[in-house]
Amino acid sequence: MVSRGDIWLVNLNPVKKNNEVGKVCPALVLQSDELNAGAYPTSVILPISTQLIDDAEPLRYRVKAQDKLQQDSDVLIAQIRSIDNSRFIEKLTHLSLQETNYIKSLLDEVLS
Repeated sequence: MVSRGDIWLVNLNPVKKNNEVGKVCPALVLQSDELNAGAYPTSVILPISTQLIDDAEPLRYRVKAQDKLQQDSDVLIAQIRSIDNSRFIEKLTHLSLQETNYIKSLLDEVLS
């Protein structure tokens, strides 16, 4: 089961437009654990890129390499999407509650 704050390797193919992420890549699970624990068939995620852009908040948040996330990476805040749960491949790591809440605050900033 996926949990809020998990970073998973996900398959985002075949969807790919000019500015959309559409490949196998890491993604942060942002959806609440109440929905994750239910039978809901999709999850809300933020894709993650290894193509780093410095000082890009609130559009990006830098995550340091840890566990199975092998490279420093940027969470793509403005690329929020919902994916079918069958797209999850492998859990890579888990962010702290503090980091996850900060990323949520960046998303709130982008959306307001």
